[in-house]
Amino acid sequence: MRAPIGDFDSATPAPECLDALTAPVADAVRHWRGSVPADRIVYVDTDPRWADTAVFVEHYGRDLLERSANCVVVAGKRGGDTTLAACVVLSTTRADVNGVVRRHLGARKASFAAMDTATGETGMEYGGITPIGLPADWPVLVDAAVADLPYVLIGSGRRRGKLLVPGKALAELPGAVVLEGLAGS
Repeated sequence: MRAPIGDFDSATPAPECLDALTAPVADAVRHWRGSVPADRIVYVDTDPRWADTAVFVEHYGRDLLERSANCVVVAGKRGGDTTLAACVVLSTTRADVNGVVRRHLGARKASFAAMDTATGETGMEYGGITPIGLPADWPVLVDAAVADLPYVLIGSGRRRGKLLVPGKALAELPGAVVLEGLAGS
């Protein structure tokens, strides 16, 4: 199969390569629900040595720069309570953690979650965290620009490999909320 975006040596529908994904991501693909069929989620094998965005797009296609999204884990705190959430924004932008995210979570303070917390709570590798397969009770805040893309490149749960997913599918994830202005420049 040919990848819908980018220049990858191989592309495989995610349901056909569950063993390449972390357990929570594979589970989410296995039990996929939504208007976008699971076989439209495409796994592409990538070399972790080329994970840096500039090197990645040089190797796999310059068109990916505007079609890649990062998923970051944030912690919103109010009193003694902490709410973990994911933010999905284009890789050329940054999540507005102290503004949009903090207000949406109803938190007094919001910040990026510690690496140990992010990996421990998601069951994914740092640098490969993806919104697919996150804990069901987490808010998944998706920037409208990501949801509008026909396909977007995101992590696969591991540093090796990526997923190509219709933006609409990300907007339909459990706990997903599409927000205008989630990303700053």
